[in-house]
Amino acid sequence: MEALLEAKGVTMQFGGLKAVDEVDMVINKGEIRALIGPNGAGKTTLFNVISGIYIPTAGNVILDGVDITKLRPHQVTAQGIARTFQNLQLFDSLSAIDNVMVGRHIHVQSGTFSTFLHTRKMKQEEELCRQKSIEMLEFVGMERYMEAIASSLPYGLKKVLEIARALASEPKIIMLDEPCAGMNETEKESLMDLITRIRDSGVTVLLVEHNMRVAMGVSDSVTVLDYGRKISEGSPEMVQNDPLVIEAYLGREED
Repeated sequence: MEALLEAKGVTMQFGGLKAVDEVDMVINKGEIRALIGPNGAGKTTLFNVISGIYIPTAGNVILDGVDITKLRPHQVTAQGIARTFQNLQLFDSLSAIDNVMVGRHIHVQSGTFSTFLHTRKMKQEEELCRQKSIEMLEFVGMERYMEAIASSLPYGLKKVLEIARALASEPKIIMLDEPCAGMNETEKESLMDLITRIRDSGVTVLLVEHNMRVAMGVSDSVTVLDYGRKISEGSPEMVQNDPLVIEAYLGREED
């Protein structure tokens, strides 16, 4: 398989705390990778390094052969990484379609001058942006909520809307940070199906998920962190039976 995203010796240190400690990880094109571990294991910190929010203390992040370690978040997005967050980051006063259109900003080339004069190029870009955003809403099953104000949507649909907005940037890989948090069982089943369809559409998926049934049920492979270090990696079956994982993650969950 062909590598798409590589973390090479990634370390993120805050004072005396190593939140991520020399992590190596290779994600292949066309797979769903789950990143799991106990609270405080460093999962979200690693997400923040990959997406450009943090510049790592040491190590490198490579996307499709390009070193993106020191790029800012909008530059990382332009390279082909989109993400969602643990806490919703929607524009509550905007409609669902407008939220998704925001996600396509990296594909808009018209400058301030064209926008001010409402040039034909700007109008064509705006129409294409709207059409592509409608397609994203259809893909995630939210086309009937197109004009609904984001704040009026049920929580589960807000999570799905955020995924649609991320997909609107046409990423090579989408990073989902606890996508099932706060969802009921029916919503979780629907989201698992959506994640699979995202992978099948050609977009690689990396997700942090505390729900073990979801993480193990939807993923092709799993990476496990504990105290910032990678302690296990492999198929869901292999990871579930790893004594280190049982002790560090499943054991704590039972406690």
